Amino acid sequence: MSTVKAYAATAAGKPLEPFEFDPGALGDEQVEIAVSHCGMCHSDLSMWQNGWGMTAYPFVPGHEVVGTIVAAGDHVKKVKVGQRVGLGWYSQSCMACPQCLGGDHNLCATVEGTIVHRHGGFADRVRCHWAWAAVLPEGLDPAKAGPLFCGGITVFNPLVQCGVQPTDRVGVVGIGGLGHLALKFLRAWGCEVTAFTSSESKREEALGLGAHHVVSSRDSAQLGKIAGSLNFILSTVNATMDWQALIGALAPRGRLHTVGAVAEPISLAAFPLLSGQKSLSGSPLGSPATTQTMIEFCARHSIAPTAEFFPMSRVNDAFEHLHAGKARYRIILENDLG
Repeated sequence: MSTVKAYAATAAGKPLEPFEFDPGALGDEQVEIAVSHCGMCHSDLSMWQNGWGMTAYPFVPGHEVVGTIVAAGDHVKKVKVGQRVGLGWYSQSCMACPQCLGGDHNLCATVEGTIVHRHGGFADRVRCHWAWAAVLPEGLDPAKAGPLFCGGITVFNPLVQCGVQPTDRVGVVGIGGLGHLALKFLRAWGCEVTAFTSSESKREEALGLGAHHVVSSRDSAQLGKIAGSLNFILSTVNATMDWQALIGALAPRGRLHTVGAVAEPISLAAFPLLSGQKSLSGSPLGSPATTQTMIEFCARHSIAPTAEFFPMSRVNDAFEHLHAGKARYRIILENDLG
């Protein structure tokens, strides 16, 4: 195979620079994807800065890939050369453990991260196991699809795993890269949707994205008015919240579910959980099957992330824009590596 052109950082927080590498022989069950677009995620930012202590340098970020399969190993199934596909946070799983055999490939103990100890999608090509390459359906704009393969599936997976019903009253905490997609999904899912936001300036945006109601997460009076009313609350933030107030907003048998990587322990009193038979849970990204379901749902309901575009050659400007909290709401890089 020919050399892959990419952008890489040589150390934590260092600007990304042009980088080339030899990917070696293509595996029997691997596909190679010619990248057309790649979303930029806060996880790329965290890995670039080695915020989770597991980054290997030189580091090529990028795990919200959209492109076309240009090569396939001899034992590849389901996908073929010429198909347009997407690739997210996971690029391979063992395919033999109870989780993989049960359809929960995302829970495989040895699941491989697309940008963990391997090179990601800020490049002209990237590889993955065929099972993790999701075929884009007709009607889904490939230029905007990238963030669905990380941010999108992160908030879609709980709807499936937790059995959220169209008749449910659901809350979304945080109207950002994850939360804005959750609002779009839940509105199309049929739920009555309440957006929790700490920023009053986002009220009209939240309503435009699909929320029926908007509540300030910092106003105890507003939180008190919705006490006991929600069947499900999805928290997308990575900051400490008034968790007890959110539990209080749940109806009996309600669930508070987090997909935000909150650094500090979540502290809850037991009695409100016991008396209302309420629960707290979390989840990672979804399986290949759930991811495929999600993008077909997006095509059916014309759902796409709200995004800003940068050429890949301006990757450092895009990182700065993201780090400054200015992204509304996702950033997508367009491949101009040539």
